[in-house]
Amino acid sequence: MSPRLAWSVAGAATLALALAVAVAGCGSPSNAEPQQPGGKIAVVTSTNVWGSVVRAVGGDQVDVKAILSDPAADPHSYQSSATDATALKNAKLAVYNGGGYDDFFTQLAGESGQDARKIVTFDVSGKPQGTNEHVWYDLPTVKKVAGKVAEELGAIAPDRKDTFLANAKTFDGRIDELVARTEQIGKAKPGQKVVVTEPVADYLLQTAGVQDATPEEFSEAIEEETDPPAAAIAATSDLVRTKQVAALVNNEQTETPVTNQLDDTAKSAGVPIVQVTETLPEGVTGYLDWMTKQVDALSGALTK
Repeated sequence: MSPRLAWSVAGAATLALALAVAVAGCGSPSNAEPQQPGGKIAVVTSTNVWGSVVRAVGGDQVDVKAILSDPAADPHSYQSSATDATALKNAKLAVYNGGGYDDFFTQLAGESGQDARKIVTFDVSGKPQGTNEHVWYDLPTVKKVAGKVAEELGAIAPDRKDTFLANAKTFDGRIDELVARTEQIGKAKPGQKVVVTEPVADYLLQTAGVQDATPEEFSEAIEEETDPPAAAIAATSDLVRTKQVAALVNNEQTETPVTNQLDDTAKSAGVPIVQVTETLPEGVTGYLDWMTKQVDALSGALTK
């Protein structure tokens, strides 16, 4: 072989090797999308309530991080952390309430979750802006959200789309059962009234056919974390003390001297107290378990 021919063969081999390395580099893990262990889809939610709905639809195919799961945490004043930002940056799907409830997440999603698909549950509800933002107590809305979760997860992982749709259908059936169970409360004893410490569960009360008789000034002040006017406190206490209402519905996660006083008034008057929460408490297995227990508590108080 001539020196010129030998050089050409060697040069070709070197060029082929260089191209192979370049191609391999383009497909290296450093440039690939990050994958969760077991191929799970990374989802971040503002609260464990919406996290539990995602788990009901996604099953073992999702890895869900709920930023707020502590019953003592207040979404209105929560300050997001670097850990939250990192989680959202790696998320494929972000689910949050909106409607002014979890503004910390709205900001976080805009800054760190730009690449994630997003579901704003208040928007899914179709309710007008400025109305009660606690839409996880609106069972038809929760059903809509489950369907939207299935749709988004299916877009992220088309090979598992049928699984997500089937899970959502099962979840929807359980929600329908819960709606019927809740509606039965009003049918058993029509026209009942309650006082609430904060209008967290008002959508559930509406489904139950139960009227919230709380003076508006009282419930608005409690929700805004200010002191209600003295006249509003007196009027609310009088409704409970004189048994003009069938029950007191108390948000356990908003405790103030005023709500504690109202709680004591209900106990003294023998008025049943129904405890509700804004996030899943310890000891419940998911959204359906949690909401079923609250519906049962409401039914027990109002249908005796």
